[in-house]
Amino acid sequence: MTDAVIDAAPVISDELESPARRALRRLLKRKGAVAGLVVIAAFVVLALFAPLISPYDPIATSWSAVRKAPSGQHWFGTDDLGRDIFARVIFGARASLMAGAISVGIALAIGVPFGLLAGYRGGLVDALISRITDAMLACPFLILAIALAAFLGPSLGNAMIAIGISATPIFIRLTRGQVMSVKVEDYVEAARAMGNPPWRIAFIHILPNILPALLVQATLSIAAAIIAEAALSFLGLGQQPPAPSWGSMLNAAQRFLTSAPWMAIWPGLAIFLVVLSFNLVGDGLRDALDPRERG
Repeated sequence: MTDAVIDAAPVISDELESPARRALRRLLKRKGAVAGLVVIAAFVVLALFAPLISPYDPIATSWSAVRKAPSGQHWFGTDDLGRDIFARVIFGARASLMAGAISVGIALAIGVPFGLLAGYRGGLVDALISRITDAMLACPFLILAIALAAFLGPSLGNAMIAIGISATPIFIRLTRGQVMSVKVEDYVEAARAMGNPPWRIAFIHILPNILPALLVQATLSIAAAIIAEAALSFLGLGQQPPAPSWGSMLNAAQRFLTSAPWMAIWPGLAIFLVVLSFNLVGDGLRDALDPRERG
């Protein structure tokens, strides 16, 4: 009798545990996701405290230190204008992380309301929003972002707007599909039978239950947005010189790949680590927020 109670205790405590705490516990059990969180946190700290951490001004040139190899004075070496690459990588994290977060925020702000409207109302509204979404999805994400950035003009702000608009159809389609799946649930029917207005059902009863899927997609989209920002900066449509950006650093390094490979290695490695980390966290969140996951 006593052994049965002891064996049942972990099961009962797991059932009584709040969903958020259970998801966090599952996430922390995944080594890849934890490693990704650590790397992301490190880059966020570098971006926030860049003026305190950086040993040099990222835009200060020195003609006596042009394309110097990594050394004790310049840990990552210098570029073709004598600027310290370590300082530029640190300050470049600001542009990349900000572009990822703000771009996905724009996509969420536009895509979720339209997805809710299309999925809940249906009919002509759903058909109109879905056809516009399909038309935007017919154009590859990066190509659409480049076209919008070229139309808006070269700047980091315009690049973030272009990336956000280009990522919006993904969130519209995801939100619509989730809403159509959830709106037929019993608790939604009960809320409708009690006389709740449609806006209250959509935002109070449906939206909280589709947030896990949106959170996972947002995490993965941040990684895609960081790559898109680097690509736009590489093409001269993102962060403008002399302000540091990982993409523009790669653009400057392409002419010196044989004589000064460190100019491309460090910003490329930074992009690789941040994008990989966001993908690992997104995969971990997907598993941790899955209600069927019991491991």
